[in-house]
Amino acid sequence: MTKEQRIGHVSMLAAGIMWGLMSPVSKAAMNSDEVSSLLVADVRIFGAAVLFWIVSLFSPKEEVRDKKDYVRFFFAGLFAILLNQCVFVTGVSMTSPVDASIITTTLPIVTMIFAAIFIKEPITGRKAGGVLLGACGALLLVFGNRLLPGASDGTGAVGQSSNLFGDILCFFAQCSYAVYLVLFRDLIRRYSAVTMMKWMFTFASIVLLPVSARSLALTGWSSITFIEYAELAYVLVFGTFLCYLVVPVGQRYLRPTLVAMYNYVQPIVATIVAIIWGMDSFNILKVLAVVLIFSGVFLVNKSKARNAEDNA
Repeated sequence: MTKEQRIGHVSMLAAGIMWGLMSPVSKAAMNSDEVSSLLVADVRIFGAAVLFWIVSLFSPKEEVRDKKDYVRFFFAGLFAILLNQCVFVTGVSMTSPVDASIITTTLPIVTMIFAAIFIKEPITGRKAGGVLLGACGALLLVFGNRLLPGASDGTGAVGQSSNLFGDILCFFAQCSYAVYLVLFRDLIRRYSAVTMMKWMFTFASIVLLPVSARSLALTGWSSITFIEYAELAYVLVFGTFLCYLVVPVGQRYLRPTLVAMYNYVQPIVATIVAIIWGMDSFNILKVLAVVLIFSGVFLVNKSKARNAEDNA
């Protein structure tokens, strides 16, 4: 293993762990009356915009070569940040952190489907089999808890139970990000991560500000505890800013399949933390759902791509 490959593995492992902790940490923060899902989204988007602008001041200067790319940055920010993050955080606030993290593993499958629709990427038999397995796992995850004895009695525990609408929102967030990966892949390749994220988070902030201004003004900042501020800080610095910086490093040095495999770290980390904190339990149906989803993603990632350079 070369030095560059080791750097890539460490980068993706770090991103997987940080994203895996996102669901339980943000869920813990939103248990407060003062910390809403909108506030968490505001902290992520406004805060990351500021951090990326600061970093850009100390990074090699990169000009936007085509003025039309500003429009592309706007729509990329709409799909990758505004719809993805706001919807996902809202979903997490309603459902269990384990469900939310496992649903994130469907991203490669959803991306494959959208690639076939929008850019005519061929779907092989192996890819189709992976989609079927992943879909079965996702459906079992959404409806599985309702099949267990006594499920109706356990759904009243606030912050601990699965929620159908919350699960759907988390899945919609993956669809939004998949659209970004498919439709804006050329833009991703042309610019550095700092330039991309600086403009994407800026445009997302501009769109979100009118929606959030009143909520931010009415937030009882003095009522938020130190622990809750620490949780929000984690969401911003580790779960958003640093993740968006280190993932391109892994993509530079590792094959696409290896990068996708680190997505599996997220539900593992979220599950361990959620169980330790007493926020969730991991029953046999969740285990089966994980096996089905992981098997589906594995088959999709093992399939041949249209372009030889995209094969892992």
